[in-house]
Amino acid sequence: MNNYGNNLVRDLVLVIFSVFIAIILAKTGALQDLITSTQEVRFIGSFIAGIFFVSVFTAAPATVALGEIAQSNSIIMVAILGGLGALIGDLIIFRFVRDKVSQDFSYLVKISRTERFFSVFKLKLFRWLIPFVGALIIASPLPDEIGVAMLGLSKMKNSYFILLSFLLNSAGILIIGLIAKTL
Repeated sequence: MNNYGNNLVRDLVLVIFSVFIAIILAKTGALQDLITSTQEVRFIGSFIAGIFFVSVFTAAPATVALGEIAQSNSIIMVAILGGLGALIGDLIIFRFVRDKVSQDFSYLVKISRTERFFSVFKLKLFRWLIPFVGALIIASPLPDEIGVAMLGLSKMKNSYFILLSFLLNSAGILIIGLIAKTL
């Protein structure tokens, strides 16, 4: 197995380990305790909840925490600080996807002999469609991993990604805050 094959195995083990840790944090309530303990310090709580807002395994408790923080604080501040935290979470995913997973994906395409199927991914329409769908996923209540992966695979510049991630996550958190205020 060459270097890409070794990287693929290493990256797969890292992803499995990360998922395992996230599940343990969510199941034991440790994540909820962390987020709840920082709610009293609204700025830190919004930021930390924002970091956890982007992952499939931590989005639910983070959403609840952001809603609770927004009920008794400025929705705009919660959205901005939560958006900054979410940006940090998305950047971690983005850097991993853009730098590592795209190399692994390219390696898999080369060794699988299904280049005809993957030639679809090289079409101009597909190059515009992936970032658009990825942005829609980030803006939706769905966890960001798939959307960030789509943006990472599209080779989007860091500066565009940072702006897009911050704006979309802040808008999502703002909507959560508005809903929480009305309930």
